[in-house]
Amino acid sequence: MYEQLLNLDPIRLNFSANGMRVINFVLALVMFGVALGIRPAEFKTVFKKPKSAILGLVCQLILLPAMTFLLIVVLKDHITPMVAMGMILVASCPGGNISNFMSSLSKANVELSVTLTAITTSTATFMTPFNFAFWGGLYTRFLSRSAGTALQTLHIDLWQTFETVFILLGIPLILGMLFVHYFPKTAEKLKKPMQIFSLLFFIALVVMSFSNNFDLFIRYIFYIFIIVFIHNALALGIGYGVGTAFRIPYKDRRTITIETGIQNSGLGLVLLFNPKIFPPELELGGMLFVTAWWGVWHIISGLGVSLLFNRSDARKTRKAVV
Repeated sequence: MYEQLLNLDPIRLNFSANGMRVINFVLALVMFGVALGIRPAEFKTVFKKPKSAILGLVCQLILLPAMTFLLIVVLKDHITPMVAMGMILVASCPGGNISNFMSSLSKANVELSVTLTAITTSTATFMTPFNFAFWGGLYTRFLSRSAGTALQTLHIDLWQTFETVFILLGIPLILGMLFVHYFPKTAEKLKKPMQIFSLLFFIALVVMSFSNNFDLFIRYIFYIFIIVFIHNALALGIGYGVGTAFRIPYKDRRTITIETGIQNSGLGLVLLFNPKIFPPELELGGMLFVTAWWGVWHIISGLGVSLLFNRSDARKTRKAVV
């Protein structure tokens, strides 16, 4: 599998300066839409029910990147350096905004879901650059040597990543929450259309990424599918396992499972497209494939987990009737 995955790396991410401006503007608009569903009062949940909220944040901000690194250690002889870095990039991103919809579908604690999404997205300004630089740095220093010098030219610019995430996430979130405060009725009307727009935007990003490499996508998607499947299952397992171990309410356990398993891989793609962070001369195809397919797969897995949760409720109801 290692040799096959190496064939992905030569894929180039070619976007003009104007194209990048459009992508960045649209992502900022998407994050503005995410902020429309955030009410400052919802942060009080952390203080009212601190156990579930703190566990959710630990799962997503600390355990997921750390366990991803351990998974890479286990798979190091089977995955390429760029695939490994793609896994670290995804694990460093905040939760995806569709997690709130999935929580609602799962009859989970939606209030907790919104709170966790709000906090992880707000802290992504510094947590995403930190986690990617820290775990990616460990990988490039200690694990990538066995794969030759493929990553020796990859310099992770912490400040540039911070600057990009702050512009794309921090500013739109602040503006969005101010909009909610001053125009609450309009914000409520815009919330659902913006969620649909977010999904369409991500699909468009994936299509643009693979439009010139569709044959490669079809040829190697099986290998990427296996890797992303294992990685996403690990993320979902972290949330459910920690919730179970600490005996938090079942609804909260569902929420933490979904929040940890759904990542904002759209942000990961935009970071990959930024030539100041990832110079275009680098061969980053492995990172691109992992990040893009993660965004597709976590929608499928999120719906699957929601279905399992609902079936569990149905079985309990039938037993209660009997």
